[in-house]
Amino acid sequence: MNNSNINYSQKVVEMKNITKKFGSFVANDNINLTVHKGEVHALLGENGAGKSTLMNILFGMPVIHTTGGYDGEILIDGKTTDIKSPHAAMAAGIGMVHQEFMLIPQYTIAENIKLNREITSPNIVSRVLGKRLETIDMAKMNADARKALDKLDMNIEAYTTVAGLPVGHMEFIEIAREIDKTGIKILVFDEPTAVLTESEAQNLLAAIKRLARMGIGIVFISHRLDEIVSVADRVTILRDGEHVATKNISDTSAAEIASLMIGRKVSIERDSSSHRKISDEIELRIEDLHVAMPGERVKGISLDIRKGEIVGIGGLAGQGKLGIANGIMGTYPTRGKVMFKGRELKLNAPHSTIESGIAFVSEDRKGVGLLLNESIELNIAFTAMQIKELFMTKVLGLTFQNDRAMREHALKMIQDLDIRCESPLQHTGSLSGGNQQKVCVARALTQEPTLLFVSEPTRGIDIGAKKLILDLLLKLNEELGMTIVMTSSELAELRSICDRIVIICEGKVGGVLPPDATDAEFGLLMSGSKLNTAEGSH
Repeated sequence: MNNSNINYSQKVVEMKNITKKFGSFVANDNINLTVHKGEVHALLGENGAGKSTLMNILFGMPVIHTTGGYDGEILIDGKTTDIKSPHAAMAAGIGMVHQEFMLIPQYTIAENIKLNREITSPNIVSRVLGKRLETIDMAKMNADARKALDKLDMNIEAYTTVAGLPVGHMEFIEIAREIDKTGIKILVFDEPTAVLTESEAQNLLAAIKRLARMGIGIVFISHRLDEIVSVADRVTILRDGEHVATKNISDTSAAEIASLMIGRKVSIERDSSSHRKISDEIELRIEDLHVAMPGERVKGISLDIRKGEIVGIGGLAGQGKLGIANGIMGTYPTRGKVMFKGRELKLNAPHSTIESGIAFVSEDRKGVGLLLNESIELNIAFTAMQIKELFMTKVLGLTFQNDRAMREHALKMIQDLDIRCESPLQHTGSLSGGNQQKVCVARALTQEPTLLFVSEPTRGIDIGAKKLILDLLLKLNEELGMTIVMTSSELAELRSICDRIVIICEGKVGGVLPPDATDAEFGLLMSGSKLNTAEGSH
């Protein structure tokens, strides 16, 4: 096992025979989970396997108790505990870092970390009228926040406002908030590295190990199997709401875990001889691109993309890789020159860019990609309706929405992308993170692009769904000749489908490598070193 300091005589949490139904649907079917003091216990399963429901029960989320509660028993430190609210969970020593951020953008990092636990000092008024009128002690707040941030190796000032920070920074702030709490016995991490680069993820995994050595029991949910193998002591695998297996990490492998998760062998491989149609024609030419994206500033990118190829964009967090697609699509102020199919694109004009035949799947699915309070079918069709007037019918000079056509298209996309939902009318905000991402992909494809930008397309998606998304990108490229530019924090993902991988460092092209280049070559480019083996930027 990874951690020899586990106290197997002390069970910090036991979930016994947990069963949860939503109507006739059984989300958890007689699940058992035990976490010991100082243990990192991985909880795995595909989207919809029951992981989130089980953790919602542990954390007392309202969605559980407003839908009839659950059957079974929860013990904390050997004592039966009735957890009916997040407040009760925190009082019992349970902390949770949620997959979706719960930060207040207008507050500083310190204010978010200390939210509802502010440090105050007495003043003249409070001595007369009571403690609630005490003055917030920002110096002490910043000092406490600094200690939590240091545990995560996060080099950022605690008085920085959260608004505009990269999503990777926000994840660390969420974690720092839980670390700062006193009396934490159990800490649940729900996909904590989904928004992080490989180097950031390694820092976080090291922090998780340190927390475990302090005696905190860790429940670690991740779809990255290499992380599980490196950090976890044991793993519990769920499938279709049922407990499949609990294994010591030392007694299993990533391949066996994947097989247990999905009931089938999964691999992502590209056949280089398969119907490839890469031409010498330059479809997209980027010249001296500058993008003012907070945390991802692009400082003069020049790059040629050939028609029919899949190009990967990689690099460390904050180096500019996410800014390229966001800039070209007009999400942030941009200058430079971009030629598409021989014609110069109008920058800072999203409507014009989409009309030209370029689509974008954003890394920020909730902030940019989705209408969370609207139906799946409207989300899929919305941009195509606005830009290209698809799913519209004209009658006597009047334009009407063609609900039937929109429904038929949505059903096809739901089937093709395996979007797990009740119906096309289900609100997108109620879907799992993985299924929300599939809706984003469906929306982009509905625009019928010839070039597709995808940023972090599999973030927060389980291994089975990841393969489906990547296979879909391959299919679009091979069968339709679609040119694809994919930005990802996962080098293995880029290697699996890309023809070339462009590494961005300090806002510029550090170099371009083939997917079979060594880890050392990629690492050197990411760190700012130049390689003789690296291709030029074109």
